[in-house]
Amino acid sequence: MATEADDGRLARVAARFTAWAERWIPDAYVFALLATGIVVVASFFKLVSGDKSVGAATLEVVNVWGSGFWELIPFTLQMALVIITGTVVATTRPVSWLIVRLASVVTTPRAAVAWVALLAMISSWFNWGFSLIFSAMLAKEVARRVSTADYRALCAASFLGLGSVWAQGLSGSAALQMATAASMQPAVRTIVAGSANQVPNGVIPLTSTIFLWQSLVCVAIELVVVTVLMYFAAPSAGRAKNAAALGIELGPSPLDAQAPPNRGTPGEWLEHQPILSVLFVLLAGTFLVATFVNSTDPLNALTLNTLNLGFLTLGVALHGTPARLMRSVKEATPGVWGVLLQFPLYAGLAALIVKTHLNETIAGFFVSLSTKETYPALVALYSAVLGVFVPSGGSKWVIEAPYVMQAAHDLKVHLGWMVAVYDLGEALANLVQPFWMLPVLGLFGLKARDVMGYTFLVFLVLTPLVLVLVTIFAMTLSYPL
Repeated sequence: MATEADDGRLARVAARFTAWAERWIPDAYVFALLATGIVVVASFFKLVSGDKSVGAATLEVVNVWGSGFWELIPFTLQMALVIITGTVVATTRPVSWLIVRLASVVTTPRAAVAWVALLAMISSWFNWGFSLIFSAMLAKEVARRVSTADYRALCAASFLGLGSVWAQGLSGSAALQMATAASMQPAVRTIVAGSANQVPNGVIPLTSTIFLWQSLVCVAIELVVVTVLMYFAAPSAGRAKNAAALGIELGPSPLDAQAPPNRGTPGEWLEHQPILSVLFVLLAGTFLVATFVNSTDPLNALTLNTLNLGFLTLGVALHGTPARLMRSVKEATPGVWGVLLQFPLYAGLAALIVKTHLNETIAGFFVSLSTKETYPALVALYSAVLGVFVPSGGSKWVIEAPYVMQAAHDLKVHLGWMVAVYDLGEALANLVQPFWMLPVLGLFGLKARDVMGYTFLVFLVLTPLVLVLVTIFAMTLSYPL
């Protein structure tokens, strides 16, 4: 067994992947540009093969891309606020105290990386938005305390919840959509229901998706496998590159931060008093409580908007004064630049895939190759492949649900399991797609190439494991639910 002083085979493989990624993988923005180019060419040939002239196909591709470029503006702002509000909460003294205590559990480089990976996955099962920021702040605190740990491996570990179990948890978008009647079009519900209404009203409860024992076992297996993998893949102290070696200033722990200066002017007096913060918390808190109480399904009330408002409200309450809150927001803002620059590119890319029906062509190819036994694995693989180009699980499922679920009916496969299978594949894509890494990378001061050697290694291990699990567990489930 490898020791802290002697890198094992996995650590050497991870180091080679990291070195390869540092040399060959471009920045996430360039990745988005390359993906756009690939999809533009594929969409063009799709239209030409459908008897459109070269000129008409070119014009349609350009128009679809341009009209879709700004379609994710609300989502872009929501994701920027996930970063900001998550950081605001994580930098409050109570949460910082918790992070410091958790960071104090480990003292060796490999244990530090494995510990961050485990907590990142567990927290992501409960909520991916919180996990994204909480795990990054935890990793930075661990980096401060275990200076011999590899900073790149810690960053990669903090992201692994979104590359493994998040979609199998309480914030898994596809499962929530299928359990909430109003979140899908009536025509899609009709398809899900089946010709003989095998699935009443086309609604699949969470007990038939994320709370299936098969789903929970998959989560447990992934937790164990990824934690052990990251332990042995992390460099030993002699080979690790900490933040200082990478030229990155970690700054003080949030617990060591001094209170904002108060010059004592009448205007600044109000900034350093909790009066206005209390009023905001009462107003926002009342709205949030009413929203969840009045919702027929509380899970349906858990949206990015309520999540962000909840985190902001908690941040305001825990910071206490406007001055502390404003400083926290200011310090968090630089981490959103990558989101603002790249999300419009992904919006245009997604518009092309959907509006030129390229997604149907890809899905049709996989479905044509499948049988009842192989269909779950093929859907997981398809979800992962398309997720590389369209990294948005919820919006993708709206488009894909009709033909994925229709094929499940045709092949007599458990429909709830197909939702879980889709989510398992969707998470895998995040390991090789830098889209969801952007918030973490912004907080760490790293680039995608710095961490993708580790995430790619996890991808290589998890992909065959997931394909085997979804195939075996499908045999334990009966059609339709």
